Amino acid sequence: MSNLNILISGFGIAGGAFVLCMLRAYPDAKITIVERDPTLRLTGASVDIRSSAVDIIKWLGLEPTIREQTTNEQGLQFVDANGKGVATIGATGNSDSQSFTSEYEIFRGALAKIFIDPIIDRVTTVFDESIDHFEQREDKVRVTFAKSKDVKEYDLLVAADGYRSKIRGTMLNTQPEEHIRDLGAHVAYFTIKKDLLQGARLAKWYNATNGRVIFLRPDPDPAGRTRGNLIMVTTNRELKTRTRLDNALRQGNETYMALMEELFRDAGWLAPEVLQGMRESDDFYSSPFGLVRSPKLHSDRVVLLGDAGYATFGIGTSLAIIGGYVLAGELLRHSGHVEAALKGYGDIMQPHVNTLPSGENMMQWFNPQTWWGISIRNAILAVATGLKLDKLATMAASALGFTEKKVAMPDYPWPAVE
Repeated sequence: MSNLNILISGFGIAGGAFVLCMLRAYPDAKITIVERDPTLRLTGASVDIRSSAVDIIKWLGLEPTIREQTTNEQGLQFVDANGKGVATIGATGNSDSQSFTSEYEIFRGALAKIFIDPIIDRVTTVFDESIDHFEQREDKVRVTFAKSKDVKEYDLLVAADGYRSKIRGTMLNTQPEEHIRDLGAHVAYFTIKKDLLQGARLAKWYNATNGRVIFLRPDPDPAGRTRGNLIMVTTNRELKTRTRLDNALRQGNETYMALMEELFRDAGWLAPEVLQGMRESDDFYSSPFGLVRSPKLHSDRVVLLGDAGYATFGIGTSLAIIGGYVLAGELLRHSGHVEAALKGYGDIMQPHVNTLPSGENMMQWFNPQTWWGISIRNAILAVATGLKLDKLATMAASALGFTEKKVAMPDYPWPAVE
């Protein structure tokens, strides 16, 4: 079936990657994308590309464009309250075995635009709209839209609506939050209109007590900017602080910024400059770290893509790209037979996702709550990087063939690109 009629909820990296691959498989497919925001959201923090996603961007011919728009970040440096470097972990220069800083470190909005630009004129987009509910029919999905109340039928509904996916909740007959695991970290992201890193290409990570982290990343904008992150890491014993953070998230940006000012005002290092930059920023947003492990990725003609099905700390963007490629590839391999294609997609993605580290407790282990704990962490990092143990481990793993885990998937019969 080459003229599939597909509805995608969410116009971001996951949806864009799927459409780009899908139009290679079926150039005549009819694709509609509904996006709850009034316009494309082309802002966001730095994301990266790893594992099989690297192979996919090369196959799509996007690697040169992505490399041109990377942040040029050269690594991560841990600093003390005086800004003095404690330990530095550099980028590896090897896309098969990457460090914290990826070879493809790029801002979310820039990457989304790279996927969206080639397809924007080939799809129907509906902004400021969302899906109210849907009904599974024998060979269609009947969708009712929230604002217009229009009712339309599609061959396939793709949920690319994020880790709080309403479609996932409806598909599983649960609340969307039921399959989100709280990783105990809340992050505020914003662009500071000043180069607080003074031209350095190393990201800087500073820990204060009580789980407070100031994380600054370079921005290649010639005007001189810095990407700011204020992170609050909580343990299960800090339920009061975690509840305050959750409540501030629900109440909106102003409330959350006020809470950051309260919590970080005595954090040390560049806290005053960062808080001022936060207030003057135009793109502030905040979010908790959440892990999603949906018990299934599809039901009849509805499928979960990207964070909606498998949000994963550190590699969510890569999984979104891989998922879009596999979903389009399975629709091609099964000649457009939706149910068979979705089963194939689930059989590939679900086992792979289930073997990935959950990231639970990782932020707590890596970001101690006390000065004593931070000092021990810093000492261990200083010794490890001073002896170049991080580089030796990476080199040994690469020599032994231990590279980033890739997804086992078929060799899809993609049509030749003209």
